[in-house]
Amino acid sequence: MIKPNQLHFSRVALRNAVAVLAIVTLPAFAQTALGQQQPPESATEAEIRQFCTGIADAARDQRYLLQKQELEKLQADVDSRIAILEQRRAEYEDWLTRRNEFMKQAEGQLVEIYKKMAPDAAAPQLEETNVILAAAIIMKLPPRQSSLILTEMSPDKAAEVASIMSSAGDPNTSKDPS
Repeated sequence: MIKPNQLHFSRVALRNAVAVLAIVTLPAFAQTALGQQQPPESATEAEIRQFCTGIADAARDQRYLLQKQELEKLQADVDSRIAILEQRRAEYEDWLTRRNEFMKQAEGQLVEIYKKMAPDAAAPQLEETNVILAAAIIMKLPPRQSSLILTEMSPDKAAEVASIMSSAGDPNTSKDPS
């Protein structure tokens, strides 16, 4: 811990050092101000210049190292974002594959059969089939007939089918609807 009298001594010593430095360098500044040539560099000034020149390479190397570290951090951030995008792309491809398979289930003759059935006859049969298949068939039917069939179904089953139908059109859904 610095004692008060030591602090005073340090201030006095610092003030004296500044005064000596001003006295020593004042003639050089006065000659420069009057347009006279500067005297040749003293040995200490040459040493200072040589020291500064010597550490310039080390400072530049340190700056390059810091820039390299920053670039590595940025590269890691870019890599993590690419990984997230790849994961989302894979989810989307999975969703698209499942949706296409879902829609293929209702292809062909099966849809034609339900098109020709009365809604009150088709509803109980679709309630007993796989809910995904029922949703695929109902999506392939004309909207008027689909709504009549959903009206004839039990509310719970109709809600489940409607939920699957809505998720089939939502690209953000990548989970299995059942």
